Amino acid sequence: MSVDRPEREREHRLVVAAQAGDADAFAELVRMHQRRAYAVARSIVLTHEDAEDAVQEGFLHAFRALDRFLPDQAFAAWLHRIVANAALDITRRKKVRDADTLAETIASPFRDPAESDELRRRLSGALETLGERQRAVIVLHDVEGFKHSEIGKILGIPEGTARSDLHHARARLRLVLSSLRSQL
Repeated sequence: MSVDRPEREREHRLVVAAQAGDADAFAELVRMHQRRAYAVARSIVLTHEDAEDAVQEGFLHAFRALDRFLPDQAFAAWLHRIVANAALDITRRKKVRDADTLAETIASPFRDPAESDELRRRLSGALETLGERQRAVIVLHDVEGFKHSEIGKILGIPEGTARSDLHHARARLRLVLSSLRSQL
């Protein structure tokens, strides 16, 4: 994701101001990056609620670690890595707890209207057959448009591993969804 120069300079000024204690500057950084942070988290976790939790945890951790961030680095990459780690932590905690999932009938003001669509349900089911990392790689690349190198930085894996995971994830989805194609 290429960021134009004025936007990068604005982000740099906001980071420096936030590091100096300007809460409004950090709030602006949150506004600038919340949609992409959600996309990163949602590519790793299976539910909207977990993605929101991961984003919130990620921004909180970023705020607490802001003094350690070097302003000349790419803030978005640093933040997305933190959010990805928060999402992975949530996934690990859920596996350990093996908690029962809440009923889908609970209302959520942010629920995607397309979630009730049959195709979306089947695609979600197919994505669940993938491992965490493969699911993250395919959503980050094919849905969100991140480059392999950016995905590598976000997930803390080599670029080649991101490419390989994407290839294997697509092959798995083709296999799982092949029956769907014949039904359409």
